[in-house]
Amino acid sequence: MNDTPPDFTPILTLIRDAQGRALQRVNRELIDLYWQIGAYLHARIQADGWGRGTVRQLADWLAQEHPQARGFSASNLWRMGQFYDTYRGNPKLATVLRELGWSHHMTIIGRAQSEQEREFYLQAATQGHWTHRELLRQLDGGLYQRTLTNPAQLSPALHQQHPTAPPLFRDSYLLDFLNLPPAHSEHDLRRGLVTHLKHFLMELGPDFTFVAEEYRVQVGTQDFFIDLLLYHRGLQALVAFELKITHFTPAMLGQLDFYLEALDRDHRKPHENPSIGVLLCRSADEQVVEYALARSASPALVARYLTALPDKALLQAKLNEFYTLEEGMKDDE
Repeated sequence: MNDTPPDFTPILTLIRDAQGRALQRVNRELIDLYWQIGAYLHARIQADGWGRGTVRQLADWLAQEHPQARGFSASNLWRMGQFYDTYRGNPKLATVLRELGWSHHMTIIGRAQSEQEREFYLQAATQGHWTHRELLRQLDGGLYQRTLTNPAQLSPALHQQHPTAPPLFRDSYLLDFLNLPPAHSEHDLRRGLVTHLKHFLMELGPDFTFVAEEYRVQVGTQDFFIDLLLYHRGLQALVAFELKITHFTPAMLGQLDFYLEALDRDHRKPHENPSIGVLLCRSADEQVVEYALARSASPALVARYLTALPDKALLQAKLNEFYTLEEGMKDDE
């Protein structure tokens, strides 16, 4: 007789998956409804001059005719009109819009400063399956401004061996969830990332999965340990993270190159692509990084980690400079 208790977890997984799909369907239907109401309101505003007063009358009428309905206050009805008006000229976003919740949309519309910024956060929140709290965190952290003004610096080998990689990596990663003190060790940083692995993977972006902490590679008679080893499903490649709590120096890349060679020779599976290295430093000089990566034969990049929210005013100033420079280049063409 088998004394092993039966495994019921697959049933629980099926239930949770079904509930998740049902919630997604409900959300899509709700967003479709809000879109249609917004379209109707937009048409009436344009044709009949409806204003906030008329919308308040509509809200009162709905409350009387359908008291069980929720979410149809005058303010929310007006927001539906804003929602439609904001995106009606951009049909390519139709699918993405239905994947996010109403609170996500209201936050993006209320805080994004341009069409490009709205689309950036719509795509990022959808691909990363961000909660509303995570969306707020990324807005507070100026992810759009940081991504646009400081794109990730990648080695030529990374561009050549992984052509789709550039948009998947960032110049800086916001690790405010670690609550690290100003003076911390590499051990503190590594343990914090493992302890808060869910937040770290969310910060990295979609398709990253965790493999190991202090991953051992043996070369000759010596053992070496990679701080963090991850895998990217889309790139089908191991991603080695080497952590440095100091300012970047070119010599650091030599250690990373060595680890990538060991991974590719002894650990990479036949179907996997060349391993990628990420040197995550406390700070870095952009020009020094550019020079150091220019002749690197490894698919690698250098990124910075931020322990606190950046100065949003400074980020916006840099973004304005970027836009000004971009307009100047267009005028010269």
